[in-house]
Amino acid sequence: MVCHVKKAFCRAGVVVLAGLLMVGALCPPGSAAPSAVRASASGSTDRTTWAERAFTSYAALQRHLYLGADQHHLYLEKYPHDPADNAYSYLWPMREATAATIDLSIVPGTGSRFRSDVRDRFAGLSAYLNPDHDPPGYASYVVPPLGGGGDLFYDDNAIVGLEFVRRYLLENRLADRRRAEQIFDVLVGGWDTDTSHACPGGMFWVDATWTSIRAANVTGLTAELAAHLYELTRDKSYLDWAERLYDWNRTCLRSSEGLYQNDISLDGTVNPTLWIYNSGAMIGAGALLHRATGDPRYLAQARTDAAAALDYWTDGNRYYDQPAVFNAIFFKNLMLLDSVRHDSRYRAVVEAYAEHVWGHNRDAALGLFRFPPSGGGPYDPSYRPETLEQAAVIQTFALLAWDRGHYRFAA
Repeated sequence: MVCHVKKAFCRAGVVVLAGLLMVGALCPPGSAAPSAVRASASGSTDRTTWAERAFTSYAALQRHLYLGADQHHLYLEKYPHDPADNAYSYLWPMREATAATIDLSIVPGTGSRFRSDVRDRFAGLSAYLNPDHDPPGYASYVVPPLGGGGDLFYDDNAIVGLEFVRRYLLENRLADRRRAEQIFDVLVGGWDTDTSHACPGGMFWVDATWTSIRAANVTGLTAELAAHLYELTRDKSYLDWAERLYDWNRTCLRSSEGLYQNDISLDGTVNPTLWIYNSGAMIGAGALLHRATGDPRYLAQARTDAAAALDYWTDGNRYYDQPAVFNAIFFKNLMLLDSVRHDSRYRAVVEAYAEHVWGHNRDAALGLFRFPPSGGGPYDPSYRPETLEQAAVIQTFALLAWDRGHYRFAA
């Protein structure tokens, strides 16, 4: 099996570490980042500048990490490539590159320029689909003949399912909705049905025997996917699942401060590690459940969770040290909530982070962003830039380039 370090978890069959885990015309190769920063009337960086930063960063991603059509539209894990590295990235970075490309297609005036790129990203995702899993799902690494495949992580499959939903919402391709429904069929197999376990229920993190934790991230993300599918199909079974998943996370892993602890073992031992995206998934699930049902309880809970997360993660700017990809997931769900109930604090937090990353983590020579091995924190020139973080930063910049009406497509 392959070992995928998910920043705090080693994705191997045996080892678990502490914690849970078009543009060429706009920014031709070798072009410098825009030097002028335009300010809006409020004094913040305007949407046009965020769009330019997103395009410039995407051009760098494609130049240094994208392998092109002759390599199945896949990406490298890190730049520069080391001969000891896998030939291709793991599934998680591939999904984040897909999300980033969709996000760029939503930037006002650019959608048609990125349509073929979006198709290429989904073509790349297909290289991870394992037809031998019952039902077929996405492996952590490319499957034969390109690679050896890997374990099926339910959180990875949930976020891939959310991208199929987003493409369906934007392009109205029925095949995308059907694919999201098929992925959900994979995910329900990860629900713990043994009522003898402490806090019965919850989603297992991975379809494997080497760990049996039930995790906040996958449970919240699967609740989001179920809520989307209920909204799209009005099939009550999806609503039942969305509520079951959402309520389990709130009951079993929500702390007294309104944050979400990472996971719980079968004997009831709770891992209290906090990651910002666990709050993000639950904020998004609450917003979607409110949007789909009109129940004000879900909106109130989402806003309460958002307030708790902002109080904690902005205290001492803790969120700067979170992995960039975790922040991107949190930000997008925060702005999804904003599309339901506006709060000016939400965008302000996203923008403060994005300004910091642009000013402090960007390698101007490459146009790529450098973080420590954790995926978040201060500029680290010794660590190779990764597709995962580059794609996450692009998502954050693109989010700031959208009109507010687009936030309903954020997550």
